[in-house]
Amino acid sequence: MSTDDDAKWLDWITKQFESIAGEDKEIDLEEFKAALKVKESFFAERFFALFDSDGSGTITLDELLEALHLLIHGSEADKLRFLFQVYDVDGSGSIDPDELRTVLKSCLLENAISLPEEKLDDLTLVLFQSADKDNSGSITFQELKEELEHFPEVMENLTISAANWLKPPPVKKKNRTPRYLTPTYWHNNRSKVLFMCSYGCVNILLFILAAVNHTSYGGLIMLAKGCGQCLNFNCTFIVVLMLRRCLTWLRTTFVANFLPLDQNIFLHELVGYVTFIFTVVHTAAHVINFIKKAIDPGVYTFWEYFLTLQPGIGWVYGSASLTGIFLQLLICLSLVCSSTFVRKGGHFEIFYWTHLSYIWIWILLYLHTPKFWKWFLLPGLLFLLEKIFGMAASRIGGLYIVEVNLLPSKVTHLVIKRPPSFQYKPGDYIYLNIPTIAKYEWHPFTISSAPEQADTLWLHIRSLGQWTNRLYEYFRFPEADKKHEKKRLAQNLQRKVHQSQEHLFTSTSTIANNMDKHIELTSYRPQKSQCGEEIHVSLDGGESTQSQEVSCVLKNENHKLCNIKCYIDGPYGTPSRRIFTSDHAVLIGAGIGITPFASILQSIMYRYRMRKQKCPNCNYSWCEAMNDSEMKLRKVDFIWINRDQTFFEWFVSLLTKLEMDQADEEPEGRFLEMHMYMTSALGKNDMKAIGLQMALDLLAKKENRDSITGLKTRTQPGRPDWNKVFQKIEEEKKGKVQVFFCGSPALAKVIKAYCEQFNFKFYKENF
Repeated sequence: MSTDDDAKWLDWITKQFESIAGEDKEIDLEEFKAALKVKESFFAERFFALFDSDGSGTITLDELLEALHLLIHGSEADKLRFLFQVYDVDGSGSIDPDELRTVLKSCLLENAISLPEEKLDDLTLVLFQSADKDNSGSITFQELKEELEHFPEVMENLTISAANWLKPPPVKKKNRTPRYLTPTYWHNNRSKVLFMCSYGCVNILLFILAAVNHTSYGGLIMLAKGCGQCLNFNCTFIVVLMLRRCLTWLRTTFVANFLPLDQNIFLHELVGYVTFIFTVVHTAAHVINFIKKAIDPGVYTFWEYFLTLQPGIGWVYGSASLTGIFLQLLICLSLVCSSTFVRKGGHFEIFYWTHLSYIWIWILLYLHTPKFWKWFLLPGLLFLLEKIFGMAASRIGGLYIVEVNLLPSKVTHLVIKRPPSFQYKPGDYIYLNIPTIAKYEWHPFTISSAPEQADTLWLHIRSLGQWTNRLYEYFRFPEADKKHEKKRLAQNLQRKVHQSQEHLFTSTSTIANNMDKHIELTSYRPQKSQCGEEIHVSLDGGESTQSQEVSCVLKNENHKLCNIKCYIDGPYGTPSRRIFTSDHAVLIGAGIGITPFASILQSIMYRYRMRKQKCPNCNYSWCEAMNDSEMKLRKVDFIWINRDQTFFEWFVSLLTKLEMDQADEEPEGRFLEMHMYMTSALGKNDMKAIGLQMALDLLAKKENRDSITGLKTRTQPGRPDWNKVFQKIEEEKKGKVQVFFCGSPALAKVIKAYCEQFNFKFYKENF
């Protein structure tokens, strides 16, 4: 930093210190921990002890500035010396295995990583053996320095949280040119921009034509009629944007290259807001006009205009005023309940049921204006046909949920028996109805299994709202209405286990014989014999009966075999269908946003295996040149960002299989590269993570497996550096790059901005 920067930094540090220290002008250990937000007391105590140079038990401003100057402006050797002192707990001048294990254990807690004690021992051993060059049984400062030199990214950015916290936040330089005015934005969004311009021109033209036709009625009527004509168009066009089957079909035609079909949800929302604005202006113009007429003597009063059928204005028996009031209320209700904080705030059912008011809105529009039916005839007919076809298709054949897996973070994995005639593309979604959960509710979910999986469909459902939470709890406790009987049966089981365990485990092969449905015994986990065969348990009692529509048999704590009736409507297409026409596809999933890519990755690897050849003599394998018109992919990069370690368990078995499918290195490099990121873990440039990340790297090289996920792909701490990620992808030169994202809207904006910077095509799944 320059002299001016140093002065500003010193002034900022002093103010921060004074705000924390209080009247005594000193910071004790508790204040220090709170300021640095250190989870584990080990690092807080070590940092505090090293900062407290006089051993007084408190830190003064001078002591703090001296330590921070060392960490920020000191040499590489100075920073390494501080790191060594943190690890050298007893101050002996060397680090023994016990001290290293203590540090690594604290690192695990700071990074929110849970590993068994045996794995912690392995990490300690591999790091200690690598650093202890002379096999003396301890690590000296010089040995630690030599070991760190093998990790250049650590050496370049060595610092600690205290230095980061006590540095002024960087001032973000705003780009003078808004991204919406850049050539890259127009190039990547030209179909959307042209469509929006066309949509705006249509509304302007309709408004002008209607207003001109009513010039003799005055300005207020001209305004009301202009808005009314635009409402006829928008209340019809909003239906067109949700004709899912038609849009799915259009994705397979050349029209998909010119129309923003992937933006139909965004455009649907936009038209909804435009409709609301036109409704407000239309209503306000009429109300003001009524007030003006009510002032004139001998004419109807304001309330007669507003609330009765007598004035004769309107379509059916002069109902325009009354129907207009109800329309205004329903449109406002739909708009509010469609907001993001309702839909994604755990209240999806409110959005779902209020959105069904579109039926009443169409009826009221028909009564309100004599021209609406002309606009609505064709779109309404298509909408009706789609609904009838969807209802008929969903009821054909018996669909059953045959298996359920309850995954970490309340994710429900459903396995549904696939109808023979059900065909779909990777990344498609369906609407699901489970009568036992909610008889009339249909909810959209992405299919997470590949189309090549012939017998079953997979759905991975995150519990975020009322319906999804009921689904998870239902399979967690399948027969909640019989909890008292279930408790009695569980107690009976436990008593019999104590009385005659051997006799009990060799009795019969059904569960809960005296109940009308199979139920889960939550306090019991079935045992397995040495050969792995499951041992079933039965209770003495009456004859067992099983419902044809609902049946759940416990296999283990989180895995259940079921026979539950369900219905599906779909499939419907998504932007992900474009993946197979890409040269270089980059799939980015955040959290449960991996769901559409689970299906896509399986399908990609299936097609990849189909064109993979092996020499019968030497077993050398290679990949034939791509001649498949359905997939011209040359490279796939899959990036999965998770907050927590347990989230990786959702699809770890699938990812392991994908790694095994391409165990042989290809001459041109790996076809599929996976990149895992765990945001709760601290980066390698943080002192509370340096030792752990070094040990994880060393153990991964030794075992050829990541300790966090069990995959061969090493899990990276923190968030991706998108600039470096996209720069590496650009340098590979595998053809035109297309980025597909599914996750939070905030992250989508960040990635989209980088895609525009690197001139990559960006597609976003609705999440």
